[in-house]
Parts: sequence; structure tokens; C-alpha cells
Amino acid sequence: MTVDKHALRARYRQERDKRLRPDGNDQYQRLTGRFASYADDPYTPRTPREPKNDHVTVAFVGGGFAGLVTGARLKEAGVADVRIVEKGGDFGGTWYWNRYPGAQCDTASFVYMPLLEELGHMPTEKYAHAPEILEHCRRIGKHYGLYDNALFHTEVTGLEWDDERALWTVTTDRGDRFTARFVAMGVGPLHVPKLPGIPGIDSFAGHSFHTSRWDYDYTGGDPAGAPMDRLAGRRVAVIGTGATAVQCVPHLARSCAELYVFQRTPSSVDVRDNRPTDPEWFAGIATPGWQRRWLENFTANQAGGGADEDLVMDGWTDIARRVRDRIEALPQDARTVERMLEAFEDSDFEKMEEIRARVDALVRDPETAGRLKAWYRQLCKRPCFHDAYLQAFNLPGVHLVDTDGKGVERVTETGVVAAGREYEVDCVIYASGFEVGTDYTRRAGYDVTGRDGVRLSAYWDEGMRTLHGTHVHGFPNVFIVQPTQGANLLSNIPHNLTESGRTIATIVKHALDHGHVRVEASEQAEDAWMELLTSSPGSLLGGADCTPGYYNNEGQDPGRKGWLSVGYPLGATAYFAYLEQWRTSGDFAGLDFT
Repeated sequence: MTVDKHALRARYRQERDKRLRPDGNDQYQRLTGRFASYADDPYTPRTPREPKNDHVTVAFVGGGFAGLVTGARLKEAGVADVRIVEKGGDFGGTWYWNRYPGAQCDTASFVYMPLLEELGHMPTEKYAHAPEILEHCRRIGKHYGLYDNALFHTEVTGLEWDDERALWTVTTDRGDRFTARFVAMGVGPLHVPKLPGIPGIDSFAGHSFHTSRWDYDYTGGDPAGAPMDRLAGRRVAVIGTGATAVQCVPHLARSCAELYVFQRTPSSVDVRDNRPTDPEWFAGIATPGWQRRWLENFTANQAGGGADEDLVMDGWTDIARRVRDRIEALPQDARTVERMLEAFEDSDFEKMEEIRARVDALVRDPETAGRLKAWYRQLCKRPCFHDAYLQAFNLPGVHLVDTDGKGVERVTETGVVAAGREYEVDCVIYASGFEVGTDYTRRAGYDVTGRDGVRLSAYWDEGMRTLHGTHVHGFPNVFIVQPTQGANLLSNIPHNLTESGRTIATIVKHALDHGHVRVEASEQAEDAWMELLTSSPGSLLGGADCTPGYYNNEGQDPGRKGWLSVGYPLGATAYFAYLEQWRTSGDFAGLDFT
């Protein structure tokens, strides 16, 4: 394939520049005003209960994969009283809230869904749909007895350390005020919905909702895929063309009289090739230790760990395999940083040309096809994989409204305006995602007060500081479960969570077995870890030259905070190996136990 690299770079810059906005993350707003009620839980009735004023050994904030995996490992370690505090009405986290039609994981189920081996579960598809993933979350909760002490429909309002008693006081919006020896937090980045700050958004007289609060009473259908029969004859607008829209648009396309898809930036949409799981094949792979082997193999392939085979064989490992093949083709004496980056770029150019050619092959109208092509590096934005999205634009009632990077101008009482034209619709669906680049304490909804009254928001004022992405000096007995400053593996977040949960359970058990009441990262260890992290060349995801999105802080300079949102310099595979050695050595270098 012959690629004009100079022309492609120029096109990428041109498309990026037209989408840059000075307001960055401030262009979005929360579910307020007429949308305030959509922040409530439409799935589970809120039931009254008495406030809790008791004590637990471990309190975990967040009932998604992070809380479930950590809770499971703690129970396996013999810690009986684990309490998960969750704002939703059940376990599941993002899979509790996101029940839009077509929702499914975009990393293979066998590595995405945690604790499959422990629970003996076989995913029904290579890429499981949301109802199956939500049910698996409930299965984990039941299997490990995590429902017994959980507090649902409850949001933490504060965490405060009592150094004299070596306890955390946890307060919530339900009047709870209980203590915990240890606190872990896994609030995640995908639970605070955001809306585009479009003028007139509150003026629309029709129906509207965010995809994470899908209104099946209005559309008909259900999360399991029943037809949305109440949309027959209706005109619907979808604002946003990211991963959520890629999944729900094909279902809307089959249900509406007219569907208008408003696009600011097209997604890159590669082949997904989803298929049912063959039970005979699964029985052959599901031998003892199978899921950990698959996790390590996926990470080794996707994050450059040098695997000899690719067990998962999906779009993520395809990206990495292409880059690795290019680099390995270089003579040993030519493997400089510059030549390897050039090989990465060449591989990416080739892949993106294939993805753009796929649009031409699947979309009949040449003008529509041209506007659905993504002009940026594949890892500038979250890559998408789907087998029906592009084809949806061949249906006569489906219309792509491309705004050439400018976005929707305004919403009126009767419709949506783009490029000076109003499109009258009955319903507006916002596929605008979640807060990602905002401060941790803003997304969590509470602050953490550590030793000597220091608040986490103040301690992190110039950027996150941790040891391993998990421990924070000055905040004893606190653990944070998330990828940043650890493996930072963003293609398969659950692998990060699985390893964090295993580590936290090991540390808590060690502290309890040896009578320690405080566990804290030393200042020296935290400083050393931060120095190590800042020696990293940074991530291949996003970048200042990328089209704006949450991977690159909407194209704005993130400052020191952004520079600290990195991972272990040697990569995810090396980090997980380091962490395994660190936690099994028994000395937990860098942690002070008292």
C-alpha cells in the first residue's frame, strides 16, 4: 500500500485544528435543569433504610468491577466484613447505568469480564452484551456474599481519618456515619454523565435523555434487545458519534421513521467479528489458570510484551501486532527511538487507510462515506469495532448530519440546528459520554481528609501523587483502584482492577495478621515512584497533535496534571510482573506498617 505521509499529516492537522476549542472540558455540562431527574436511578426503586453507625474492616466506594474484584479477593483472604457503598441500586458500575440498545464490551469477554474462572462462567459471545455483563456482576456479588453488607442508592459525602483511633469515618447522603479500618475507592471515570453545552438545550419541547439513562418507556424495547416499537413514526436525533453511538445507532436505525445522527468527529470503526462462544472450544481452553494466562497474553500482545502467540485475536492485539512486526523488520542497528516511532506511524497510516477503505466498501452513498472517514491516528480517540454501524447509513431513513468539526449550533423548541439548518425531531438522545478529564474528587463527589486535616484535593492540586497508583502518603489505610500511575492499561481496564484487588487483599491480610493498624506509603517511596513515572516518554494514546477528545484533554494542554497521568515506563506487562514480585516478597517495600 502506497501512502502519501506528507499529505496525511497535513490532513490530520487540518481536521484537528478545525475542532479545537478554547473551553476544553468546560464545553460540557452535567445533568442539571430539565435533565436533573435523569440523574436519578430509573432501574431500581429507592427503598428507605435506617442510617448505619457501625464499624467494618474494609469500606469500598463503588460497586463496579473495582469494588467487586477487590471485595472478592478480600473475602478469599478471610476478611469477612467488607462493605461496598454504591450510588446505583445494584452492583455493576458502568454496566448498571448503561443499558442502551446494543451496549456491549469492545474488548473480548474472556479478558474483559473478571473472575470468570472462579465462577465457572462461559461468556456466551466473544463480545458480551450489557445484560450478560450486568448479570455477571450480580453473580460475583452473590458468590462472594458482597450483598450482605452493601449499601445501595448511597453516595459517600466524606471520608475523614482519625489518627488517634487509626480509623476512617465514612459519611453518606443517607445519614450514615460509620467507621472503617481500611477504605478503598474505585469510583471509575465512567459514571458521571456529561451533556454538550449546546445553547437552548433546555428549551426542547420534545423528549430527550442521555444514553446512560435510556428511556425504554418512551422508546419501547428493553436492554435485552426487544424492538423499540414505540419509535415507529417518530423522528429521532442522536448527538454524538463515539463508542456509545456506534453501538446504539444500528438499533435506532431499524426502529425510527427518521434518524438524524449529528457528528462532530467520526469514529474509526474497524471489524468486530462478534460470534457465539463454542462450548467445546471453551472447554478446551478453560483449564486451571486459564483466565490469568489470557489476561497476561492479551497485555503482552497489546502492550508490547513480546508474546509468541495471540490467544485473543481482536482489534486491539491487531494494532499492536502490526506495530511490532514493523519494528522487528528493522535491522538491530536501526532500532533507534526515531526509527521505531517512524515504524509505528507507518503501521498506523496503513491501518487507518484500511479503515477508511472499509467505509467505502460498506456505505453506498459516496458523500456519506466520505464524511464517515476518520482523519487521525487510530489511538488518538477510542478505537471502535462494529459490524453494523456503517451499514446503518444505507437505510433510507438514516441521515448523517456532519458538522465539519463545529458541532451542533443550538437546540430549539422543535429540533436541532446544525450549519444553519433546523432538523425538526420528536426526540433528542445525547450520546455524549462521561466526565474523564476532570479532577478525581469532582468525579467522586466527595473529598478525602487525611492526616493533619490535609485534603486529597489539596494534596493533588498540582497533579496526582501515589505509590503504584494505589497508595498516597499522608492518607493511611487508603487504597485507590484505577489504572493511572500503575499499568495504565486502557484497552482492558479490568486487568488493572484485577491486579489492584489482589494487591489490596494481600496488604490488608498482612496488616491484620501482624496486628498493624496503619499502612501508609512513605514520602520517600512516593517521591521515587513519581520520579520514575516522569522518566516515561508518555503514552501513545492521544497527544497534542491528535483531534480533540478525552484521550488528550480535549486538545488542551493538561499541564503537570496531565503529564502525571501516565503509567510504568516499561509498560503494562512489566508493571504487572513488578507488582507480583512486590506483593509476594512479603516486605512491601515503600509501605510503612505501624
